[in-house]
Amino acid sequence: MVQPTPTVNADLPFRTRGFRTLLEGLEYAARGETGMNFYGPRGELKEVLPYRALEAGARNWARRLLALGLPRLERVAILAETRPEFLLAFFACQYAGLVPVPLPLALSLGTHRTHVERLRGMLANSGARVAIASEAYRAQLEEAAVGTEVGWVGTYEQLAALSPVEGELVPLGPEEPCYIQYSSGSTSFPRGVLVTQAAITANARAIAEDGVALEPGDRCTSWLPLYHDMGLVGCCLTPVLNQVSVDYIATASFACRPLVWLKVLSASGGTISFAPTFGYELCARRVGSSDLSGLDLSRWRVAGIGGEMIRPKALAEFAEAFAPAGFDARAFVASYGLAEATLAVTFAPLGVGVRTDVVELGDAFERRRLALPAGPRALRTRAFAICGRPMPGYAVEIRDEHGRRLPERRIGRVCIKGPSLMTGYFRSPEATRAVLLEDGWLDTGDMGYLVDGELVVTGRSKDLIIINGRNIWPQDLEWAVERLPGVRPGDVAAFAVTGEDERERIVVVVQCRTTDPVRQAEFRREVQAVINRQAGTECELVLAPPRSLTYTTSGKLSRAAARASYLSGAIRDIAARAVVPERAANDEAEALARVS
Repeated sequence: MVQPTPTVNADLPFRTRGFRTLLEGLEYAARGETGMNFYGPRGELKEVLPYRALEAGARNWARRLLALGLPRLERVAILAETRPEFLLAFFACQYAGLVPVPLPLALSLGTHRTHVERLRGMLANSGARVAIASEAYRAQLEEAAVGTEVGWVGTYEQLAALSPVEGELVPLGPEEPCYIQYSSGSTSFPRGVLVTQAAITANARAIAEDGVALEPGDRCTSWLPLYHDMGLVGCCLTPVLNQVSVDYIATASFACRPLVWLKVLSASGGTISFAPTFGYELCARRVGSSDLSGLDLSRWRVAGIGGEMIRPKALAEFAEAFAPAGFDARAFVASYGLAEATLAVTFAPLGVGVRTDVVELGDAFERRRLALPAGPRALRTRAFAICGRPMPGYAVEIRDEHGRRLPERRIGRVCIKGPSLMTGYFRSPEATRAVLLEDGWLDTGDMGYLVDGELVVTGRSKDLIIINGRNIWPQDLEWAVERLPGVRPGDVAAFAVTGEDERERIVVVVQCRTTDPVRQAEFRREVQAVINRQAGTECELVLAPPRSLTYTTSGKLSRAAARASYLSGAIRDIAARAVVPERAANDEAEALARVS
């Protein structure tokens, strides 16, 4: 019977710093007994990969990779499935002096062509010469490689069958790259973040020491995709660099059965696990009283939230639903990060839960961009999650459109600086110049403000809707509609379009699951009323079939894709369609669309 790796090493001292490369961290961890554990769709332990086995296997595969005749620092694309072979290939690249490029999976149905085009763009941008996947995805990868520089597409079995090259391995050094991370927003125009060895070791150390305060006895549980920064850095590479055992559930397994995440965390004694808000929402929506039997979440001390805008109400519902299983709402830890910073930039304090800043909506907020605290007589308010202070060595500033630093409670562009900041997008100088400022700071593209030195994020600058001089945040509209019965998180996209009169108007797309014309008409009135109350303006409402909206690789709603689909006619109101879907998409399909 397969046994999971232990939580604590018997004799190896716990260590968080002093590693100059990812492999130095792996080789230290390999002296102990901890490692990675892979669970099936119902929470059954399938495979175990101790760090010592990962080190030995990666060395073996590195010699086989070199049999392909690749020059040093050549890129190797690997489809990032949650399985031991992906990690073996990733670390084999480190030993072989090659740069791995994790590629995303397509988990939802009906996205083959779009996904192949996405992969082709990443392969072309990275200049990868080799692409690797399991047999299940080999044909898809071969199709995506057409017209790129890829000369060898193979499976893990084919890689393992290559004749090894003899001689001394020359791993990637402290001054060299570690991997290329494609950011979640790079669906149309791939932007690869070249993460260096110095960046990954610096960010992992900061996360461990200043973010989650790792200690012996901590254990991580994750369903997050290994092609996304939070999954790869936060729940894979950081544990390796800190000798922490990890329990993995495939993203598709979580999407179909969200509660398997909590089942594995409970059974293994997990203390640290991260997810976007929608992950917690799925669990709260699915749980029944019988599911709580035998579930013990009392050891979960860091329930991290990141990857998208944090919705405090949804987290409160999760905490209430799982309190009988021992979950403590004080375990919630808000954070802020992005691939361009390797991962993390700010962390809220541990042990206090999600804190919010309640501001008054109106002229000051919408026109003058002032986040004023809401008084007792405020008619319209909004609670924003406070994402904490920058970790030591990192800095956050809020700047206006001219690059001038703004005082606290003034909303502007979130700019960051720190030791793990990217030096640029790979092979994309124009995109790099657009975000890396002359003074060495990075313009994240996010909007926010500071409160007592802590960051509050209000949304993406490119998503901001400006109507008659008023700033309207699309999240406000979307979340207001999501509160209606029958509307699920991620069902709503709000954006602006410019008409022939050169005036902007608001478009709100809502995925509608009812086929009853009477109920549809009622639903339209309800949504319009909500939008009017929230924004004080009318909108063009589009009731679209389920699964009309698109999400990024990290599960974030892509408003840009929704807008493009609307303008092209791909998203049309159900009243204008000849055929109305006979049934709504089930939770599994919706969740798969969200995480793919």
